[in-house]
Amino acid sequence: MWKRVFVVAGLSITALAAPASAQTSLLDSIQGAIGTVTGSDSSSSTGNPAEALSYDDIVAGLREALRVGTERVTAQLGAADGFNSDPDIHIPLPPALQDVQSTLRTVGLSSLADDVELKLNRAAEKAAPQTKELIWNAITNMTLDDAKRIYDGPEDAATQYFKRVSSDDIANVVRPVVDQTLDEVGAIASLDEMMGQYSKLPFVPDVKADLTDHAVQMTLQGLFHYLAREEAAIRQNPAKRTTDLLVRVFGS
Repeated sequence: MWKRVFVVAGLSITALAAPASAQTSLLDSIQGAIGTVTGSDSSSSTGNPAEALSYDDIVAGLREALRVGTERVTAQLGAADGFNSDPDIHIPLPPALQDVQSTLRTVGLSSLADDVELKLNRAAEKAAPQTKELIWNAITNMTLDDAKRIYDGPEDAATQYFKRVSSDDIANVVRPVVDQTLDEVGAIASLDEMMGQYSKLPFVPDVKADLTDHAVQMTLQGLFHYLAREEAAIRQNPAKRTTDLLVRVFGS
């Protein structure tokens, strides 16, 4: 259902940017598309036959938009340094361990903490591609009311919907991947070594932190950050409409 609304929302933005002489027919088409989804007949109220997108066009266009957006995001985040080298989503150590990192830096041992931080990001990079199918599941379960709210909402309305209905499921899929990867890449061993060196320092407080919880939370933040960007881009930017179907439904 999100697939239907995403295209309509994208078309409405195109309409706002079109010359005044072209806006009437395009807006009629948009209203016709909405009528196809909702069962209303907007052409009778405008007096002009609406060149409506068909139901199949709307569904196919939104499905394609979702496929393109999620493939871009998950491929980007799942690549080497997809998290680690991206300042927008790089995962720092949990706050308590950042204090440890600062303390170790004063005695020339910050490389121990830096290694743990790198491995946190490696775990997120491995987990990110596992999320794509869950976003498809969220689309399948979307109601018509959800779709209308997305149509009327901001440019990241669909992403916010995914975040609301899918975060728990995504976290449940990401968590075991992160947990296993943290062990495989040696993050736990590195953490033990770091804390061992830290505990030898005089007058330092006890520190506790859950690397898995932190990595899972930050992985989801990075995912939704870029899904929102992709949603806005496909709505607004013709260069992002990289398949014939997206051009046909969203416009060029």
